[in-house]
Amino acid sequence: MAQFNKSTVLVGPLVGLLLAGAAFAAPEDKVKSVDVEMDITALTNAAAAVRFANTADDLQGAILARVVDRTAEDGIEIKIDLSEVELSNSFTDAVGAADTRLVGVVNVSDMNDNTNFNTYELTVTVEQAAIFFPQEFDQTTMTASSDEFYQALIAAFADGVVRRLDE
Repeated sequence: MAQFNKSTVLVGPLVGLLLAGAAFAAPEDKVKSVDVEMDITALTNAAAAVRFANTADDLQGAILARVVDRTAEDGIEIKIDLSEVELSNSFTDAVGAADTRLVGVVNVSDMNDNTNFNTYELTVTVEQAAIFFPQEFDQTTMTASSDEFYQALIAAFADGVVRRLDE
């Protein structure tokens, strides 16, 4: 007859609970500020200059909306320098050479903990932004200058920044 080992039976569920707790744990980093800057030289074509005139403010707002429950006076500072904003045109879309993207250097620093920092370049393309299109949005008629496209690109970049905070 087989021996019943209580410790073996309990270890599986305990490990599962610990892993589940870690997966759903609240992020530790509180956010003090978000600053997004865009130099006009980041705009690589005329279409981008017209469409993305308010990108810095819109991106800052999108990030703040994602971290509003994590704000604190002694939190981390997020600074983003958008270095490239490019919109494809209907010709490049038609031939499959669309090059719409938003590129920026993200700097995360913590003035209270000098070991808590990160700097990286984040690039968001139309393919990455597609998951943020409204369900009813017809991607076959999409143009890079549409509001839905713009909002999706901003959302994808903001989401990328916040996901990196939690790593």
